[in-house]
Amino acid sequence: MILASFAVDAAAWAFGLSAAVFTRYEFAMTPTRFGRTALVVALAICLQAIIGYAHLLYQGRYRFGSFEEVRGVTLTVLLAMVALLGIDLVAPVRLVPGSTPVVGGMVALVVMFGVRYLRRLQRERASRPDTDHATPVLLFGAGSAGHDLLRSMLRDPQGRYLPVGFVDDDPAKRYLRSQRVAVLGTRTDLEAIIAAKKARTVVFSVANADAELVRDVRDRTLRAGATFKILPSVSELLDGRVSVGDIRDVQVTDLLGRHQLETDIDTIAGYLTGKRVLVTGAGGSIGSELCRQIHRFKPAELLMLDRDESALHAVELSLHGKALLDSPDTILADLRDTETIRHIFATRRPQVVFHAAALKHLPLLEQYPGEAVQTNVWGTLTVLEASAGVERFVNISTDKAANPQSVLGYSKRIAERLTAHAARTGTGVFLNVRFGNVLGSRGSVLTAFTAQAAAGGPITVTHPDVTRYFMTVQEAVQLVIQAAAIGSGGEALVLEMGSPVRIADVARQIADLAPHPVDITYTGLRPGEKLHEELFGDGEHDVRPIHPLISHVDVPPLDPTQARALDPYAPANTLVPELIWLCQPRTRPLAATAHTPYRTIAEAVRQTEHHEVRSA
Repeated sequence: MILASFAVDAAAWAFGLSAAVFTRYEFAMTPTRFGRTALVVALAICLQAIIGYAHLLYQGRYRFGSFEEVRGVTLTVLLAMVALLGIDLVAPVRLVPGSTPVVGGMVALVVMFGVRYLRRLQRERASRPDTDHATPVLLFGAGSAGHDLLRSMLRDPQGRYLPVGFVDDDPAKRYLRSQRVAVLGTRTDLEAIIAAKKARTVVFSVANADAELVRDVRDRTLRAGATFKILPSVSELLDGRVSVGDIRDVQVTDLLGRHQLETDIDTIAGYLTGKRVLVTGAGGSIGSELCRQIHRFKPAELLMLDRDESALHAVELSLHGKALLDSPDTILADLRDTETIRHIFATRRPQVVFHAAALKHLPLLEQYPGEAVQTNVWGTLTVLEASAGVERFVNISTDKAANPQSVLGYSKRIAERLTAHAARTGTGVFLNVRFGNVLGSRGSVLTAFTAQAAAGGPITVTHPDVTRYFMTVQEAVQLVIQAAAIGSGGEALVLEMGSPVRIADVARQIADLAPHPVDITYTGLRPGEKLHEELFGDGEHDVRPIHPLISHVDVPPLDPTQARALDPYAPANTLVPELIWLCQPRTRPLAATAHTPYRTIAEAVRQTEHHEVRSA
C-alpha cells in the first residue's frame, strides 16, 4: 500500500506537470521541451519522495484516504511546489514556464485527492452490511448520536443493520445527507417513509430526549408494522461513544422517565474533585448511582458506607470491575450505631456528605413506625451531628415529605427539618434534595410490575386514577449532584419530575412489552398512600432562581432534642401523632427540653397545648 500510494503521487505529478506544459505551449512540443519537461517531472517526483518521507507520508503512519493523510499530502505537495519553482528560477536555463510548477502542482494535488477519495468510497462500500442479510433501518434523529451510530453501522460488513434513511423533526436538516444516507422527513412522515423504504426497524437515535417523544415515535413505528429499538439516554452514555452495540429494546424507563438535562460540569467538579466524599446507603439504588457519578469527578476519596455487605460488593464491582472488599473506601456500618458513625467521621474526616440511607417501603413503615424513627429520624440526626464541620451535607428526601400523610413521609419531613436546623447551627452548607419515584430502584413499582408480568400476571395496581412522579435513577442523581452545587443552607431543592404519570399507564406499558397477555387488577389504596403525590407542601412555592429544573423552598428547622424525645417502642397510635406533631412548624417549641424531659412527645404535646390554652 505504501508503494501504491507513492506510485499514485508520482503519476499525479507526471500528469499535472505535463498537462501544464502542453497547454502552455498549446501542444506545440519540441524534443527540447519534452526533455526539459521530463527532467522537471523527475525532480518533482524526487521532491515528493523526500518531503513525503520526512512527513511520514510513505512510512505507513496514515490510513489510506484518511483526513490525516490528506493533510500530509497537501503539505508535501505545497512544499514540493515551492522547491520546484525555486529550482526552476535559479537554474542557468529555464526548464519550463514559470507557471508550470504552480499549475502542475495544483493539478497533481487534485488527482491525488481524487484517487484517494475513490479508494475510500470503494472501501466504505465494501465495509457496508450485506443488503441481502442486513435489516433495513431508519434512524430517528440526525444529530451527533445519529451520525455516530450511522458510521458504526456502515463499518461492519457483517452488521445486522443497514441504514436506509434518517427521520428528524428539525426542518433545517431536511435533505441533509451523510455517507449517502439522507434525511427523508419528519415524525409525521414516519409511517409513509417506513413503507416507501421497506424499513423493518426504527432506531431511536436521540441520546437526550423526553419520554413523550420516545412514546410518540414508538407508537408511530408499531402502527407501521416495524420494530422499535432505542439508544440509551445520554446519562448512560456519559463515558462512551455511540455504537451499534448500544442499540437495545425499549424499556419502561425510556417510555416514562427520560428528561433533557443540562449539567454545569465545572460547578460540580469544583465541590467534588479532590475532596473526601462520603455516601451513606451507598449500596442502595440512589446511593450506588451517586457513587458511580461522583467517581467520574475524581474525588480524593469516595467513602461508601452501608450496612449491607452484598450491596457494597455490588457497587464496588460496578466502579472498579472487581470487588475484593479490602479497600478502605468501603465502610460496613449501621447508622443506628451512633458511636461507630462518630468514630468514622472523626477518623476519615469527609468534606462532602450525601445521606441516602433510609427505610423507604411505605406499607412496612406503617406497621413498624418505630423503625422509621430509629433509621430515618435518629439515623439522620446521628449523621448530621457527626457531620459538624463538613463543607457540604446533602440529605436525600422524597416527595412524600411534602404534606406528608404516611409514616415514611412524616419521618422524611422530620429529617428535612433536622437538616435545616443543622444549617443554622453548623458552619457548612446543609440542604435537602427532594424528588419523586425513581424508576428501576429496588422495591419500586416498576420492579414489582416487571416481576409480576414475567410471572404471567396479573399486575396489581392500587387505584385506576393514582398518579406518581417518575425519573430514571441516572437522571435523578445527575440533578441531585447539580442541586447540591447551587443550594443554600436549610433549603429543600425540589427536582423537576415532569408531569405526573398514571400508575395504570405504567402497568399497561409493561403489559404491552410482555411476550404474552397480562391482566391488570386493582386492589385499592393502602393506609398512608395518596391518590396523587405532591412535590410542594402547603406554603411552599415553585421558585427556580438558578437552574430551570431545580426549585428552592425554605424548610423550618426542628430542634433535635424534640426528635430525641420520641419513643420508638410506643404503640403506633401514640407514636404516629408524635411524628405528625414534629412535622408541623410551630411558633413556640414543645414544652419538652433537655432539662425537663418527658417520657414521650405525646406528653409534651399535651403539656404544650395546656400552656397555650392557659395563655389564651
